[in-house]
Amino acid sequence: MAIIESYCALVSSISGIETDEFNRTERYHFLKNLQLHIKGHKQELRVPAVMGIVNLTPDSFYDGGKLNSVKAVLKKVDTMLSEGADLIDLGAYSSRPGATEVSEEQEWCRIEKYLPHLVLEFPDALFSIDTFRSTIAKKAVEAGISIVNDISGGNLDNKMLDTVAELKVPLILMHMKGKPADMQNDPRYENVVEEVKSFLQKKASLAKDKGIKNVILDPGFGFGKSLEHNYELLRNLRSLKSLHNPIMVGLSRKSMVNKVLGTKAENALNGSTVLHALALLNGADILRVHDVKEAIEVVKIASYFQKD
Repeated sequence: MAIIESYCALVSSISGIETDEFNRTERYHFLKNLQLHIKGHKQELRVPAVMGIVNLTPDSFYDGGKLNSVKAVLKKVDTMLSEGADLIDLGAYSSRPGATEVSEEQEWCRIEKYLPHLVLEFPDALFSIDTFRSTIAKKAVEAGISIVNDISGGNLDNKMLDTVAELKVPLILMHMKGKPADMQNDPRYENVVEEVKSFLQKKASLAKDKGIKNVILDPGFGFGKSLEHNYELLRNLRSLKSLHNPIMVGLSRKSMVNKVLGTKAENALNGSTVLHALALLNGADILRVHDVKEAIEVVKIASYFQKD
């Protein structure tokens, strides 16, 4: 209830923000720096941060198949970076509920087609690779990727943590119950918040013991969770802050929007924006989104609202 009240207060306060204040050079008013260790170098990331989603798949739940040429992918990334994206997440394996298996060769073929062009065109951009396969992660990092984003939290490939440690890049660990093909088949928990938290705590500790300096945690909204599970996690997102790792959330255009509003992914921008605001007010550090411009606006307003 407190979060809902905070959001209502946030919305009611927007009209009082002067245009010159809103457009200051400093993008965020409530800001901190996250120091990333990437291949032996240190790089600062301002948080709250926005990660733009670039799906290189034909069957992703929202925009699968839209990016089917080098030109289209370059244009998409250029637009996202121009709109203010701090990170770009590349994925070549659809993890939507019920998704079919994709071979390692096919996954890498999709990435290899675009990655060299992206690294050449945007040398200063921070790219992450969305994969649960250590072999794909290794090839991608060697080709210019800076962060590994594993939706299985290391569960689907027992070599992932060792590989990321050797590569010396940050790792995003997500909680997923089951596999994409079956994860939404009646998922059950005794206490979803505590079980997700316990999983992330154990995985983060193991990753750090392996020598991974930066571990980012993702509770995995929509990955083996019912509608009620998702909202219970969102209400209690701040409880994950006790793990002392940055928190990333992926809420954009997901079923937890569509089931409540009775809409579809293509019409879920407004609902996604509401969830992004609630997540930031409840402690999220990184928003993983399809719509960068709108997410940046949420970060600006939420950060202004929370300033001292």
